[in-house]
Amino acid sequence: VSTSEQGRSGLGLKVQESDIKEFCKNEGIELIKILSEVESGKGFDALEKRPVLSQALNCAKKESAYIIVNKLDRLGRDVAFISSLMANKTPFIAAQLGRDADPFMLHLYAALSEKERELISTRTKAALQILKARGVQLGNQTNLDEARLKSNAINKKLASDFARTVSDIIE
Repeated sequence: VSTSEQGRSGLGLKVQESDIKEFCKNEGIELIKILSEVESGKGFDALEKRPVLSQALNCAKKESAYIIVNKLDRLGRDVAFISSLMANKTPFIAAQLGRDADPFMLHLYAALSEKERELISTRTKAALQILKARGVQLGNQTNLDEARLKSNAINKKLASDFARTVSDIIE
């Protein structure tokens, strides 16, 4: 799943896991390991931000096994990322598309997923602008005073350290 909220509910993960188990059962595929993470697959650097996906890729390589996701967008919403997996011969299956999905179809669905990611971002930004125009304070408002105090203390210490360093040079 892509968001913390989706991860906390657990529903998205359970549905995805159920779909994958059903797919494997129907296709006669042995499920070796189930891994899940709550992180966005946004961008070409998705692997750097997704340690569990990196673990899955390493496991699949070691076991000569497939990575199976219920939908291609669960792997990533970036055409370049999906293309790089295909170019590197990383074996993966999007259950929604079936085990015989050809590269053209995978690229097409990857492009659609990337476009959907852009649309989601546009809609979210528009909704936030509307809320802001209505006077709603955006962002996490908890502990702001405490955060400001900590920030001020850190800045004061840095300034003091700098002043000490400079005073040694000046004198």
